[in-house]
Amino acid sequence: MREKFIQDLQRIYDELQSRQQELNNYYRVLDSEHAEAERLIERFLTKLELPINSDTRMAALTRLVNLREDALEQVLQKEGLSEDEIMEKKEEAYLFVKDMHLLRHEYLIAWVKSENLLTPFYQTLIEGVHNIGESMSRWQSAWTAHIINGVNRELQKEYSGDDKAVLEMLQTEGLLDLDPNGNVGDRCYSVLQKDEQGKYRSIAYSDAFPKEVGELVSTIEDCVEALSLHKDEVYNQKEEWIEYLVLIKKAFAATEPKKLIAHWANVDRAWMKITTPLQIGHPLEYYEDHYRKAVALEWDLRIVNPKLQSGSMTRENIKSFSAKLAQEIEGEVMPTIEKNATQVDETQLYIGQPMLYYAAEFNGLFSAQVVPNDEQVSAELGKKIFAYADFVLESQKAKPIMQLSVETMGLDFVKAKRELAEQNPNLWQEIYDASTVGHEFGHILWIDGDTETMMNQSGQFKNIEEFKATAGGLMAFFDNEREELKKHMVDDLVGRAVGLMAWREVGEVLPYYCEGLIHLDILFSSGVITYDEQIKIDYSKYDMMKERYQEAYQALAQHYIDKVDANSYLSNYAQKSDGIYLPVDTRISAFVEHYYARYKEIGQQVYKVEETV
Repeated sequence: MREKFIQDLQRIYDELQSRQQELNNYYRVLDSEHAEAERLIERFLTKLELPINSDTRMAALTRLVNLREDALEQVLQKEGLSEDEIMEKKEEAYLFVKDMHLLRHEYLIAWVKSENLLTPFYQTLIEGVHNIGESMSRWQSAWTAHIINGVNRELQKEYSGDDKAVLEMLQTEGLLDLDPNGNVGDRCYSVLQKDEQGKYRSIAYSDAFPKEVGELVSTIEDCVEALSLHKDEVYNQKEEWIEYLVLIKKAFAATEPKKLIAHWANVDRAWMKITTPLQIGHPLEYYEDHYRKAVALEWDLRIVNPKLQSGSMTRENIKSFSAKLAQEIEGEVMPTIEKNATQVDETQLYIGQPMLYYAAEFNGLFSAQVVPNDEQVSAELGKKIFAYADFVLESQKAKPIMQLSVETMGLDFVKAKRELAEQNPNLWQEIYDASTVGHEFGHILWIDGDTETMMNQSGQFKNIEEFKATAGGLMAFFDNEREELKKHMVDDLVGRAVGLMAWREVGEVLPYYCEGLIHLDILFSSGVITYDEQIKIDYSKYDMMKERYQEAYQALAQHYIDKVDANSYLSNYAQKSDGIYLPVDTRISAFVEHYYARYKEIGQQVYKVEETV
């Protein structure tokens, strides 16, 4: 029965690949005919009352196919819309994307049923996940309106954009959720609401959104009831699945803000026991909300690729390099790094792709993830890493070559990266493993139970954490170098660092923009890259680059062990100017400013071959 289940999984996985390819093919409309894509773009842009031109068509495709908002936000700004108008248009876009992708999910589920794949238990689970996802997707609009576009904008205005002052007020007034030990937690499952006197108070999601949460709880109950009628004859995890869903229901329904983190920690504990090739992603991340880190309404179903579950050396490489580096770090390092090593060992690795996704994820899917974020749960049970290698590869191949990339990096560089993805997918997968899976393992290192809270006094923890993760994967690679990958790793780093400069005004991905600023400092100062109207890469400076990264990373690891405020590390590389982080080094700053100005001008323009004639 297990063998038949795995065969069915592979069929579903292959079908997903095929359906995603159809969606990726919409990009062909940019240089040839694609009637279906044309109609969809026209409907989308007409709904948003935007002109139909090359920039808006590219932004529409990025929003509809890749679910990303940044390109749309850029064209809305270019159209001269006010902040309030941009928020309204982004909400209209969300509703359009939600309807489009929910319909796609329904067709997929109908296909799984018609082919009678998997077992009655897992068919019921898939249906239940979808129903819950629909409910959460309806709630998402109210969540965004209240937290991101409501309270957070008010706080920003009240405190003139001073993040540190906002965080001090939240701590002083006791407006942050507490962990089970009574300490300020690193995330919240509550929202702020003003009372009659105009003072903020903290209330649970269930009180802030009673209608939405009531409907959601009822839908989860229906799912549990339906599952209880079947047996999990393949993995024998029926009890684990039901316990997990019951605890999610309890967590959403909970009303006491001080107990919310404890409720969700129990959800994560139950989730860690589920080891089947289908995995649910529940509310885990908190990038959107800079102030209280209210956990986003994530909901999805992930499926592994049975062919890609073979071993990766990245896990062992991460452990070996960090054990060596720990000898060079001062202070109480061993208890933390030994605990981290155990977490790395216990981490479950799932390589696959998203099968169904909802709510916050209609505003962008991740390419990989390491969770749970709850360090107490991770200390007990480890973590799960999800990597979407196939999904990312196909997405990269589908996207057109952009004019800005050619202008900044040169056509040869852009073509070489494209050829690697198209002609050598196995090598591409190795680089993805070293960089992206390495990044996720890199998140685990140097972190203790209270590290984030201690280092986030000025609200900058996330803005160095993404660099720590990528650099951790890089350190593991440096410690176990493969000659044939070195040039590709440099290309990957440079491409990532430069591309991230486009994200500086997109709030939820600001940590990645800040990561890019640190990379650029190291890449420029080591001489690996120079800029004179175009980025030039000098691969002969590889060893100098490696040395600079090792120095920067050792200082960062020390910073984490000492639990010093994150801003004191970030300020070595970037300073805030008029609300925007810019490089400390003036020549890098000149490049970053030039790149962003060009991004605003031509960021959505596709490269046309005839332009070189």
